[in-house]
Amino acid sequence: MYRWLAVLRLVLVVNAVGLNIYRGGFAHPVGGGLLLAGMVVWTGVISWVYSSFRRRTTAWVVADLAVALASLALTAAVKEPGFHSTVPGFWIMGAMFAWAIHWRLYGGLVAAVLLSLCDLLTRQYLSETVYGNLFLLLIGGPIVGLMVDSLLRSAARTAAAERAAAAAVERSRLARAVHDGVLQVLSLVQRRAPELGTDGVELGRLAGEQEQALRSLIREQDAVGAAPGMVDLVGALSALERRPGVSVATPSGGVLLERATADEIVAAVAACLDNVVAHVGPDAPAWVLLEASPETIHVSVRDEGPGIPDGRLEDAARAGRLGVSSSVLGRVAELGGRAELSTGSYGTEWELTFPR
Repeated sequence: MYRWLAVLRLVLVVNAVGLNIYRGGFAHPVGGGLLLAGMVVWTGVISWVYSSFRRRTTAWVVADLAVALASLALTAAVKEPGFHSTVPGFWIMGAMFAWAIHWRLYGGLVAAVLLSLCDLLTRQYLSETVYGNLFLLLIGGPIVGLMVDSLLRSAARTAAAERAAAAAVERSRLARAVHDGVLQVLSLVQRRAPELGTDGVELGRLAGEQEQALRSLIREQDAVGAAPGMVDLVGALSALERRPGVSVATPSGGVLLERATADEIVAAVAACLDNVVAHVGPDAPAWVLLEASPETIHVSVRDEGPGIPDGRLEDAARAGRLGVSSSVLGRVAELGGRAELSTGSYGTEWELTFPR
């Protein structure tokens, strides 16, 4: 932005010098020539100052506006009485835009007000043309300040997105390396360890747990980076895979939800898994499947236990045991979703559907 401001300043100072030579009207030509020369010199100096971030200090920005105000004030001393245009003319916009870049909205507004007041005090009259010029100053400074603020915010978001994309690429590379090496070794140990006897069975079980935990960790690390207050449901559900026997299948992309909603969905699924542990066994296998569409979130939790006898849930609710009713059905209802239960000798499956 400061580089483009330097280009604008060059155009403005050339315009100011040309117009003053063409119009004339100097009561003191030597003084007018010195004022124009000073404007040319200051344009080069301040453009050089703004070209370096280290030199771009508050003192220089304040001095820039002070020079613009001085050039307006000196117009009355070098021009003939009743002049229609100031010596700097549109050249003063360079200082106003510098304030807008440096202090955004309020900087542009303050600079525009000060320049307008100085212009009025120098002229001591207000015409339609003067009013139009002042109006442009008063709306131009704040608008440029707002645009600069919006541009910087956009640049910050773009930079964050680029960093997130680079991190995702690196995570994918590491995940492939881990999958090609560590996970295959763990899988091999899990298959071959039982051949070593009793100790080998335990070794295979531990290798299987570590393989499952490592897969879950990779999936969590590959979750989509969310905005503040948002959570990727893929990563949140994948954390449940650290439980013994739990397998989680999710879409390849992210499923972004508000944090409160995602936490309640994960809690409902965790309650289903707690029932598997309580009624089937701590190491019983269970499967979680996440599916998402633009309108709904669908999560199914399945096990291969003996099933839930008819009337068991109603009896538990009447007895005051509200685990399923409160932890699962209550959460689903609060989110405006629905829960369907399929159970029998083949096992139990919860179908949880939530609006997105």
